[in-house]
Amino acid sequence: MARIAGVDLPKNKRMDIALTYIYGIGRSKAMVILEEANVAFDTNSDRLADDQITSIRSIIDRDYRVEGDLRRDVSMSIKRLMDIGAYRGLRHRKGLPVRGQRTVTNARTRKGPRRAIGSGKRKK
Repeated sequence: MARIAGVDLPKNKRMDIALTYIYGIGRSKAMVILEEANVAFDTNSDRLADDQITSIRSIIDRDYRVEGDLRRDVSMSIKRLMDIGAYRGLRHRKGLPVRGQRTVTNARTRKGPRRAIGSGKRKK
């Protein structure tokens, strides 16, 4: 099992798919990395040679920001927006959609499940 950037790549998957298990690498970056490392896209992740793994690892370490570094950068950017009181930061703080989506209907992913209104005990 190959371990790249602190992530164990899944067994028996094509390399262009297996590399997407690393945070910060999508399909297009995976293709570029494999092309630069001279590894076929349809090679299974459990059939990689050691020199192929080291070349992929060195390319990722040299050219890309992935996993912990990228997560830290994203969280620091969000924290900066919240600290300076920007509108986007306020939306992050309140747990509402940040990019201008409507919230009267929809936005359930961001807002969470609906809360019932008036479901308390009724007095006569």
